[in-house]
Amino acid sequence: MNEVEMKEALNKAETLVEALPYIQKFNRKIIVVKYGGAAMVDENLQRNVIRDVTLLKLVGFKPIIVHGGGKEISKWVEKTGKKSEFINGLRVTDAETMEIAEMVLNKVNKRLVSMVQELGVKAIGVTGKDGEMLNVTKKLSNGQDIGYVGEIKKVDPKILLDLLEKDFLPIVAPIGISDEYETYNINADDAACAVAKAVGAEKLAFLTDVDGLYKDFNDKDSLITRIAVSDAENLISGGFIGGGMLPKLTGCTDAVRGGVSRVHILDGRIPHCLLLEIFTNSGVGTVITRDEEDEGHNL
Repeated sequence: MNEVEMKEALNKAETLVEALPYIQKFNRKIIVVKYGGAAMVDENLQRNVIRDVTLLKLVGFKPIIVHGGGKEISKWVEKTGKKSEFINGLRVTDAETMEIAEMVLNKVNKRLVSMVQELGVKAIGVTGKDGEMLNVTKKLSNGQDIGYVGEIKKVDPKILLDLLEKDFLPIVAPIGISDEYETYNINADDAACAVAKAVGAEKLAFLTDVDGLYKDFNDKDSLITRIAVSDAENLISGGFIGGGMLPKLTGCTDAVRGGVSRVHILDGRIPHCLLLEIFTNSGVGTVITRDEEDEGHNL
């Protein structure tokens, strides 16, 4: 082994040593990964994400993937000659669009299952309809009816906990069912937050299309790497957070208040962002913690 090769080997060893306390702390703990955005569209990034989540499983975590598929749904809606319509960030979902969304999300779900299993880990794909896991009511947008869009009323986590106990990696498509047994599309962020609370997740990680949480999105120096939940709520009430980050951050703070220890907002376009955030001292995104936690990054 020459000097360059020795240096590379030592760097790899140091990385493993740095990761060790995180692996020990979170062994057998549940982590929910919300997967969507650009990281889902790009095939190389997609494989990186699936490889990373599979690695978490192999080193002792209990991961659950909750995925979206909005861009894919829009593509197939347009193929039918319809135009995707959004109100306040929510897809207007008539009966035909709901049928397309369910078809696409199931297709995405099974593709992710196959990718995990190619890496030697058993995965099972489910929707919120299975076992009536995600019970919903009709969601209105500022009082306006936007069709088959669901507001999660209740989560029955039994099917997920059973799968984890049997050593499977569950992959969840955000489709819910009402008391009248009608099918509803659910915002994937909302589904991930609800699932994380219901299963008592230690961590919830959002893979997004931004670096993390900014106090001022137009000022790239205002990236917040760590914030307590009460401070995050103050940013929301103070009007500092807008656009698509507002409902996401609201869901994040609700998850922490609901028992999730930490919520991470990560740029899914960065290769291996999940591993960098969880297993290194510096991290790469924003972590939202309980108010009573001591300073220090991921531990």
